[in-house]
Order: sequence, then C-alpha cells, then structure tokens
Amino acid sequence: MMKQADKIKEVFFRENGDERGKLVAIEGLKDIPFEIKRIFYIYAASSDVIRGCHANRYSEFILINICGSSKVKVNDGMTEKIFILDKPCKGIYIPNMVWKEMYDFSPDSVLLAVTNKPYDAHEYIRNYKDYLKEVNNFE
Repeated sequence: MMKQADKIKEVFFRENGDERGKLVAIEGLKDIPFEIKRIFYIYAASSDVIRGCHANRYSEFILINICGSSKVKVNDGMTEKIFILDKPCKGIYIPNMVWKEMYDFSPDSVLLAVTNKPYDAHEYIRNYKDYLKEVNNFE
C-alpha cells in the first residue's frame, strides 16, 4: 500500500501570458486531482507564525503561494518533507491524513488553499500525539 508521504507532491500549473501579464487557471479534476469544494487563503501572517498544525481525516489540499513565499512541512507519521512555495504557478498536493505546518511567511505572502471538502471541525486532528496514534491505525 502506498504511504501518504508518497502521494505528497509538487504540482505546477501552466502560465498563460503576454505583454499584458500572466494568468494561471486551475480546474478541479483536471489540474488538481479532486473536485473543488472550498477555497481559503492566509495573509498578513508574520514570519514567526506557524499555521496549520493539524491533519485532516478526509480533506485533500492544494496549497499555492499566489504572492510571496512560505514553507510547508508535511509529515505522514513516518516521513517528513519540507516544501518552499515561492511561485504562483507552483503548489503542493497534500492528501488526507497528513500533518501540515505552514511557516516562514514573507511579508507579502498570500497562501491559497484549495480543498475537496467543505469545512468540518470534526475531521481535524489538532494534537500531534493523537494524530500519531490515529495514523498508525489508519492504513
């Protein structure tokens, strides 16, 4: 069985543009592997703030820094990876049951999150020790 860490990957979106500027279009089930159900973004976070610090039982994510930069640390209970998001045409795909932390935000950072589920507080695991217990019995 494939580990969740093996499913985490950088994704690159096609840039369209000319002398007027650039445009990136993202379509659910085409450019990303799920139907889009929710979009939110994080901005005005200082560089010493850590966001996320949770896993989701059912939600999958695409994270894109559409302005500025940030880092994303992901952990599936066994493997940890760090990604730098610094281009509006580059993102990261994070499957469900992966712990995520977003940090080191540049002053102009706008981190866009696209998910496959509407918000449901009950699907969040917000304590890392609880996450480790659950993820080790999940697969």
